[in-house]
Amino acid sequence: MIHVSFQGERGAYSEAAGKSFFNQKIDPVPLSTFAKVLESTANEETQYSILPVENSLEGSVGESYDLLNSTPLNVIGEIYHRIEHCLIGNGKLNEIDTVYSHPQALGQCRRFIEENNMKTIPTYDTAGSVKIVKELKKNSVAGIASKDAAEIYQMPIVSHSIADNPNNYTRFLILSKTKSEQTGNDKTSIIFSIKHEPGSLYKIIENFHQNNVNLTKIESRPTKVNTWEYNFYADFEGHKDDSEISKMLEKIKKETNFMKILGSYPSAKLR
Repeated sequence: MIHVSFQGERGAYSEAAGKSFFNQKIDPVPLSTFAKVLESTANEETQYSILPVENSLEGSVGESYDLLNSTPLNVIGEIYHRIEHCLIGNGKLNEIDTVYSHPQALGQCRRFIEENNMKTIPTYDTAGSVKIVKELKKNSVAGIASKDAAEIYQMPIVSHSIADNPNNYTRFLILSKTKSEQTGNDKTSIIFSIKHEPGSLYKIIENFHQNNVNLTKIESRPTKVNTWEYNFYADFEGHKDDSEISKMLEKIKKETNFMKILGSYPSAKLR
């Protein structure tokens, strides 16, 4: 059986995304932090790690991107998993005045929370919030999580589909010590930093235009080493082992302070 590590408690969206990605029964290994998730695979305690990197409503998960810079693992896949939030607790809707969940989930359900005059308490995980609510044994509190979490902790669902926007997806990356072969429908992710000189970023991006490569995402994150210095994270279509892509990456590497290839992997589509 495949051992897959993820952050949070059983019933977390990361676990569900892992099951969907592998399309088979997995042995889920819940861990407390993203760093421990990646360490477990690097230390061969698990075969794969699954990491949320961005949400269609709330944007990027900064901690995940920062960890990608230091992990020795390779990105070998991605999946877009639909997020369907439920309000879970023992009380009725008009009894609930406090809601627990991960900050991203609280942000995604902001309108529902405000309309029902609920106080929010951030937690480490969506499924973990249901565990907390069960232990509190109060009708005045509830958690926001998946229906899977409600089933696992045997807690009633008070309201279904409470997110502000039903078009709510999280993109997860799957990481491993292995690498993915070319499929003809691939994506590559890289990290790079550039000199503080006029036109430095333009020179990098121009490479994609000159080689007719579709750059699907680029964003910056503070290096946390020097003030106002950034790393750039980029995704583009193509596999690093393709001869033309390989030549382009070599040229980009010469124009950067550093460049790291996170991995090439089959490109996923919304389901």
